[in-house]
Amino acid sequence: MDYEEEKEEYTVYLQGINFANVAKLEGGKPTEDIPNFVAHASAETLNLAVRELYKVSEPPLYFGHVSTLVLSQPLVENKSREVLEEIGRNRSLRPTLHVVTTEEDIEEIFNMEALFNYPAIYTVLFREKKGGLAQDELVPTSLMNFLRVYYEPMGVAKIPSVKIDQDSWIADKKFPVLYFNGYSAFQQQQFIKNLPLQQSVYLNWLVERKISINQRVEENGELLAVVKLAKPKVKIKYDKDTSMPIGTMEISTSVELLEKLSDIPVEKLRKLVEEDIKANVEAIYMEGISSNLDLLNVGENWFRQHPKQFRKLMDSEEFYLDKEALKEVKVDVQILHYNTYQYDLKG
Repeated sequence: MDYEEEKEEYTVYLQGINFANVAKLEGGKPTEDIPNFVAHASAETLNLAVRELYKVSEPPLYFGHVSTLVLSQPLVENKSREVLEEIGRNRSLRPTLHVVTTEEDIEEIFNMEALFNYPAIYTVLFREKKGGLAQDELVPTSLMNFLRVYYEPMGVAKIPSVKIDQDSWIADKKFPVLYFNGYSAFQQQQFIKNLPLQQSVYLNWLVERKISINQRVEENGELLAVVKLAKPKVKIKYDKDTSMPIGTMEISTSVELLEKLSDIPVEKLRKLVEEDIKANVEAIYMEGISSNLDLLNVGENWFRQHPKQFRKLMDSEEFYLDKEALKEVKVDVQILHYNTYQYDLKG
């Protein structure tokens, strides 16, 4: 879905996939390439645009088959509330479909193939959540889970954004691919800003706790080691009798040593990892405060535990967090695996 502000007009794009070449992938490459089918129609409203697509589509369209919803950046910036409310009440769309945003041309995205000339169903637009922990990446968001957070009075709702990578893969020429390049962040049913990939991955590790990440260990700009951070445990202890969410965040995680580039004592390694996590968390929190975003979801549990204070806070026009609301970040790291690197742990 796209929106043109000057014309005040919506454009709906539809990608149709022929599954004939998907089934043949098990036995080898199809004898001929089968293109994606992409349609588009424009009108003053979303429903009128979809009606135009019905007119030119045989066999008839069935929107219960829609797997992914792609929202353009102009639509997100200008009409996100109207569109998301309309989508949420539409009974033709499954609540489990994925939702993504993009700054790219939607028609170009819908004509993208996956690697090895696989059809579009093998791109990130159709990526399913993995059973175990993902590694250094963003995971898909379903419409149902996004709207559940989107309508909460406190906390941030996020949609992964999709971008075209033109340079990483080369066959006989450059082979563009799709990837998740960050989050579009919403607070209190309003789009606020786009978050970059590195910050989004770290936020995903910290808040969603569904991925593990590789982390550099540095001192004075020198790379000393590379570690893998497992799924963390995060708890916020709120102060009593306060008029806003004020408290201390406690984070604990286990670490695997992947590479040791310098002869660093194990205790120093642990302290450096703890300091780095603390610095990243505080930086993300302050970045959110500058944009009126509760990136760490500090207020998510507070408003349920303090209904009276919450109602008073919502009556004011100011944002419910400030620089002093997160009093302290406490980090506890345990190194569980050393990958054959030798350490005198008793010493």
